[in-house]
Amino acid sequence: MKVGCIGLGDIAQKAYLPVLGMRPEVELHLHTRTPGTLTRVADGLRLPAGQRHADLDALIAEGLDAAFVHAPTVVHPEIVTRLLEAGVPTFVDKPLAYELAESERLVRLAEERAVSLAVGFNRRFAPGYTQCADHPRELILMQKNRIGLPEEPRAMILDDFIHVVDTLRFLVPGQVDDMTVRARVEDGLLHHVVLQLSGDGFTALGVMNRLSGSAEEILEVSGQDTKRQVVNLAEVIDHKGQPTLRRRGDWVPVARQRGIEQVVLAFLDAVRAGKVLSARDALATHELCERVVRAVGERTAAA
Repeated sequence: MKVGCIGLGDIAQKAYLPVLGMRPEVELHLHTRTPGTLTRVADGLRLPAGQRHADLDALIAEGLDAAFVHAPTVVHPEIVTRLLEAGVPTFVDKPLAYELAESERLVRLAEERAVSLAVGFNRRFAPGYTQCADHPRELILMQKNRIGLPEEPRAMILDDFIHVVDTLRFLVPGQVDDMTVRARVEDGLLHHVVLQLSGDGFTALGVMNRLSGSAEEILEVSGQDTKRQVVNLAEVIDHKGQPTLRRRGDWVPVARQRGIEQVVLAFLDAVRAGKVLSARDALATHELCERVVRAVGERTAAA
């Protein structure tokens, strides 16, 4: 199958191309407008000239069976629109777009054209996190922290905090009845944000601190006097009396540990089977992120 990869930045090179480049059934076609990057990455994968494209129209003209979009978020709407209009099943990095109206438009377009549209929420496929879905979840706590990276609120929430939001949505055991947002914004930059979701018998907390002093990601689910903790997607610690630690195997690829390999293969399997994937659930995560953005703005305006 012919598969296009649009955008050859860090996420494509480190996470997606190592998976796609190893699939014998995939004829990989690359696209970027940066000639040096195109040559370097394609040379590393030993791709012939016919699978290297500096022009998006030329790539689409190849008759792609599927496409992966790893270009900057600001150009997602334009690129995804062109792919969907050409009938190409499309996998795109989160977020679909910075503005909710654009994300809604893309989802509608995919539905109108009956073309698959998938958003890269890889944590739903990460082994440690899927194991948490099998654990009692009366209380969920997820932290995703960084060092020295306060950022404009919309960009931070849609580019990064969206992973926290989607993971909480994936793990909550029931309908969310209440949402609360707390945040610190200084000089127009978001330092930290806390999201609380609650429903019948459960509470879920999502935390992001961009001035944490440590780059870390920790997920905890607890209930019925037990707790499961996942540290940096690599270590799973079960607490019931004495803690039990399970580490990622020495030979487990990072892409598999982070769920990227699994989400890529699930998308390709659906394409081969002729199954049309809907981005409606992903859109619900974008809608919740928009509510967080607005809540942060309201708190900032009231301060």
